[in-house]
Amino acid sequence: MAYQVHEVFYTLQGEGAQSGRPAVFCRFAGCNLWSGREQDRSQAVCRFCDTQFVGTGGPGGGRFESARLLAAHIESFWPAGEARHRFTVLTGGEPLLQVDEALTEELHRRRFQIAVETNGTLPAPRGLDWICVSPKAGAAWVLRSGDELKLVYPQPGLMPQDIVRAGGGAEFRHWWLQPMDGPEISENTRRAVQHCLSEPRWRLSLQTHKFIGIA
Repeated sequence: MAYQVHEVFYTLQGEGAQSGRPAVFCRFAGCNLWSGREQDRSQAVCRFCDTQFVGTGGPGGGRFESARLLAAHIESFWPAGEARHRFTVLTGGEPLLQVDEALTEELHRRRFQIAVETNGTLPAPRGLDWICVSPKAGAAWVLRSGDELKLVYPQPGLMPQDIVRAGGGAEFRHWWLQPMDGPEISENTRRAVQHCLSEPRWRLSLQTHKFIGIA
């Protein structure tokens, strides 16, 4: 299959349990919860996305006709001569609209550990080493297990207590509350801190890349 990629870049992971780890980010074009166009935001399922994922014109983006070509492109962003600790984050948009076993196999051949950041509306292919699920209010939640559950907070209709009440169907090693960015970030952070203190299964996730000014 051909892959539509908005951008590829090398940086530090800014969120969650892998925060601070060097990674090649591959941002796939397209999402099933928002078109990515501002004129559609008010009618989207997910209305608070802060990421540009439309088209293939971002830095390092493009159309790749095979998993081999895309994996080689991702590899080209890893520092030359450093074959250890290879790590890539497949994100979007919604990466699981495109990520498949052919791609995970090609990346493993190049000695990459593979993480994915997904909204959880689609099943995951085999071969992913690290799964971070960030469910969205009003969307189907299919992928209920993985390494990290990252709940952007607050989301009316999908609050921490809603997830806990959903029962034992959510199986994750790490449970994160991430304050929703925007004009209310200070209040959202205060509320997230208080919830973590009162319900210690949750940990606070901060977008450290925004604080230190990196991609």
